Amino acid sequence: MPIFALDQQLLFPPVHLAEPDGLLAMGGDLSEERLLIAYRNGIFPWYEGDTPLWWSPDPRFVLFPNELKVSKSMRSLLRQQKFDFTVNKAFPEVIRACRKTPRPGYDGTWINDDVERAYTRLHLKGYAHSAEAWENGELVGGLYGIRMGTFFFGESMFSRQSNASKYAFILYVQQLASEGVSLIDCQVYTEHLESLGARMIPRAEFVGMLGRGL
Repeated sequence: MPIFALDQQLLFPPVHLAEPDGLLAMGGDLSEERLLIAYRNGIFPWYEGDTPLWWSPDPRFVLFPNELKVSKSMRSLLRQQKFDFTVNKAFPEVIRACRKTPRPGYDGTWINDDVERAYTRLHLKGYAHSAEAWENGELVGGLYGIRMGTFFFGESMFSRQSNASKYAFILYVQQLASEGVSLIDCQVYTEHLESLGARMIPRAEFVGMLGRGL
């Protein structure tokens, strides 16, 4: 199938026309309006060089909050209150750390200046949120993503101390569940998130849930 080229119109092709790897379209911009339309339709951006690429993989990797798995070792850390946990206390610092912190198996990051600016604007508008783990006043782990309706679309996470990002993720998922969030979008498979209970579901099922949850 062709890769669709976006223009100034705030339109996306149907997600079932995506390539087998999930690539649907390229181009456009990261305006607030385009990003929110993308998320509402089960699409998210990644960058390759200076070009935004828009993806909708099938199957989709998600976490239902009631399926969250907390290991014995993590339960111990939570009981010890190993880290201080906050929400939306340091969004700019979290997205910058996600951009700058090296991750095993990855060469560089898709988060560039445009992404950092766009999601910071969405944070100021109340759409993008962060969760943080602190140790002795220092930011040591966290994550950020987009919250819409009863969905949270996870974007990236980082850790400077062992288990710090996992600690923040667990507490944030529990908080989101208490606030009525029914699904965490993890986008694509990672072993790290699978260990926390994330699993694959068909894209059609995911998009159908979006229609009800947003």
